[in-house]
Amino acid sequence: MAVKIVLVAAVALVDVDGRVLIAQRPAGKSMAGLWEFPGGKVEPGETPEDCLIRELKEELDITVKVECLAPLTFASHRYPDFHLLMPLWVCRRWSGTISAQEGQSFKWVRAKALRDYPMPPADEPLIPHLQDLLSPFQPSS
Repeated sequence: MAVKIVLVAAVALVDVDGRVLIAQRPAGKSMAGLWEFPGGKVEPGETPEDCLIRELKEELDITVKVECLAPLTFASHRYPDFHLLMPLWVCRRWSGTISAQEGQSFKWVRAKALRDYPMPPADEPLIPHLQDLLSPFQPSS
């Protein structure tokens, strides 16, 4: 039996203090209450980068240019009904002020504290890559 592959693009927005933005999945969605990196399903005919630009505008009301998206790593995770393939980009530059457009909660978190927030299984393997990238810049306190 063929497994359905779902392509989801995600981004770690990193602020000037080296913190990462995570958003909480709202009630009514699968895995509600868990924290995740912003992003969404890549639509047919859409590149993952275009997906992120669209999703960030829709979800957070910010504008991101493709040249500000740097690929970092990806997750490949089997859920019971499908297999998720999720590339993760890092973005340090955007225009606009982040504002939750879909009622979701969000927090700026130090990379070393990401494991303090329950995340979907596919997001968890991304954490060490962000910690490696950002730890040289994290204050010890």
